[in-house]
Amino acid sequence: MLPLLPLARVGLHLFVGLWKAAVLFPWLDEAGRNRRIQRWSRQLVEICGVRMSLNAERQEQPISPALIICNHISWLDIFVINTIHPCRFVAKSDIRSWPLVGWLCHKTGTIFIARGKQSDVRRIYAGLVKSIHDGERVAFFPEGTTASQGTVLPFHANLFEAAIEAQVPVQPYALRYVDADGKLHNAADFIGEMTFVESVIAIVKSGGIQAELIRLPALPTQGAHRRELAVKAREMIASVLIPTTTPATIPAADVEGNLPAPAVDHLNAAR
Repeated sequence: MLPLLPLARVGLHLFVGLWKAAVLFPWLDEAGRNRRIQRWSRQLVEICGVRMSLNAERQEQPISPALIICNHISWLDIFVINTIHPCRFVAKSDIRSWPLVGWLCHKTGTIFIARGKQSDVRRIYAGLVKSIHDGERVAFFPEGTTASQGTVLPFHANLFEAAIEAQVPVQPYALRYVDADGKLHNAADFIGEMTFVESVIAIVKSGGIQAELIRLPALPTQGAHRRELAVKAREMIASVLIPTTTPATIPAADVEGNLPAPAVDHLNAAR
């Protein structure tokens, strides 16, 4: 049986977000928008029946400013991170043309990238550096797509260059979704041909998921190379999520400077 009430609540919450972005955001400063994004994200996570926990390794407070990265499992990842601190996320340009959702992404600060366009890579890269210098939190998923839990794909290195240029550290997070026994909960996986609606149904029918967001030590970027940062960040995240990590490799496309576009990477990303 479909969980009609939770699904209706998710739909209503989406429309509330659209209304706030249209009516309130033009009159608010960045701090005001961030507070509302954070509160809206917390409410969405709760509506989906997901509980939050944040753990930090060897640091009490997040480094700021920094370029935030995380492994990518689900459309839900965005909101989990936004419950801690709202960020500007990088997303593929296709999302911008989606009805309502693309408009909402734009209003909440999404940075859109057109895959394979070198001129767009340069434009986005310059924009990321400026955003960081302006004190904004910028985040992206270096895997470039979602992966099932227990897997951490190789990291694309392109956007790590923005942290080097902005002279800020890279702040890695490891994310996993577990059940009451602490085992990985596959209901959170958003992979393959699964649609957004199918994913929402799986999550709300799961009977309860806990999102564990683990803040890892920040990586300094002074004198570093983007590829080295990507490999190190991937190793750190994989060491937390996978008992025996596998060697990281950088896709050949990255060597050529092509920026891969995340498959599911921003607010209410639906297929």
